[in-house]
Amino acid sequence: MKARLSWICHGPTEANRKGCFPGDEPLEHKAVQRADLSLARLRTVDRVWTSPALRAGQTAALLGLDAIDEEALRECDYGAWRGRSIAELHESDPQSLASWMTDLSAVPHGGESLSSIMLRVGAWMEQHLQDAGHTVAISHASVIRAAILHVLQAPASAFWSIDVEPFGLVEMTGDGRRWQLRFPQLAR
Repeated sequence: MKARLSWICHGPTEANRKGCFPGDEPLEHKAVQRADLSLARLRTVDRVWTSPALRAGQTAALLGLDAIDEEALRECDYGAWRGRSIAELHESDPQSLASWMTDLSAVPHGGESLSSIMLRVGAWMEQHLQDAGHTVAISHASVIRAAILHVLQAPASAFWSIDVEPFGLVEMTGDGRRWQLRFPQLAR
């Protein structure tokens, strides 16, 4: 049994552009207008899961995909940092920001730790390892980073070494026992 899992990061938002911790904001209007998204690489899709966030649902709609909300794919709860920029926190509370970036179990914002995201995403992936066919998961950069770390069995400290862009695509395959990263050919 072969499983295929395509992770798609939601499209750009004002929070992305301003370097802020997101709330449940929509996609930027001009990003929606400029979007030139092709599903040609996705081919047949058997199921689509999406974060319950507005921007993830809007991304699914832009792609013409009928998605089911999945709580396990939700963005990190940034607590009191929601809406604040990283630059602002670097100025006003550099110790808390540094703690959060070096200790992935830290929650100085009062929300969810990054290690919790990694556990949540890893558990979801294991639950869907037996799913035959092609699954698309539309989520957030933090969730996709956690998925990549899970596949590679990389240390949590590698979280910050992964850059996931808006509308970014990460592909994985599974053989029923484990997930693997997949780098498809540009042309076929």
